[in-house]
Amino acid sequence: MTTTFPPPRVSDAAVFGRVAVLMGGTSSEREVSLDSGRNVLEALRARRVDAFAVDGIPALLDAIRAGKVDRVFNILHGNKGGGEDGVLQGLCEALRVPYTGSDVLGSALSMDKIRTKQVWLSLGLPTPRYVRLAKGDAAPATIRAAAHELGLPVIVKPSCEGSSVGVSRVHDDAGLDAAVELAARYPGELLMEQLVVGDELTVAVLADGEGHRALPSIRIVPKGEWYDYNAKYIAEDTQYLCPGLDGDPEDEIRRIALAAFLAAGCHGWGRVDVMRDRASGRFYLLEVNTAPGMTSHSLVPKAARQVGIEFEELCWRVLESSLGDAHA
Repeated sequence: MTTTFPPPRVSDAAVFGRVAVLMGGTSSEREVSLDSGRNVLEALRARRVDAFAVDGIPALLDAIRAGKVDRVFNILHGNKGGGEDGVLQGLCEALRVPYTGSDVLGSALSMDKIRTKQVWLSLGLPTPRYVRLAKGDAAPATIRAAAHELGLPVIVKPSCEGSSVGVSRVHDDAGLDAAVELAARYPGELLMEQLVVGDELTVAVLADGEGHRALPSIRIVPKGEWYDYNAKYIAEDTQYLCPGLDGDPEDEIRRIALAAFLAAGCHGWGRVDVMRDRASGRFYLLEVNTAPGMTSHSLVPKAARQVGIEFEELCWRVLESSLGDAHA
């Protein structure tokens, strides 16, 4: 599968105008977003983009009202004060301010893992079996029945959080109550999902000027049992193998990831997380991230580098995706 990208569409940074790099916010992923935002801001300024930092949606609204913003580079993560749930996108569209990333529909849908799964399943795309648990309505007997229906072990997590926030692996009945209690601390419904034992992979998707392309997959090999928050953002011993697969399996995971990204109505750039079952070799889609991390540990920059796109150019290309698109 080809991953050769055409040259950037524009070379003059003045085309972008004044760019607000939106970071921080009030979601559970605030600290990661601040780290990502600082890196993006530095990269854009290095390419002479007139970029400045804005912390959170209320501050962005003030800057727009003051006439200081021509375009938004959204690097907020999460929902409820993050920029991945469609609220920011609706604000920008109402005020006619172009922005990076997916539109209202793609952002809101992808933030809700349950409804994303429903769309994928309707199109025949593979995703682990799951049970939807309404918060406050899941009695212990109901929780156990759901786990036994799926077959232990299972994953329990909030339906609308990212960065492994509130996620538990449960291997027996004794761990179910604590897992549900943890996930219930976050807004939205709960998702209980069949645990796929195998390789954890991720595939970045990037606009290429005319459409979108899947970048080489990354296979994640944490030193611990699984790829949790510590392995993602703190540990220095997690291995990232890129490309994560070879031959037909690599072509297949990129095909499935791109199909999943487009099915969810996503645009511009993003990252699709996938599990590969160790026994069967089958792929299972987990979720789409519409404003992926851009920290030193983040995966989209690693995949882009594999096809010759360094960090500054990656940020430029993401910003380019806000030029003349459907939500500009």
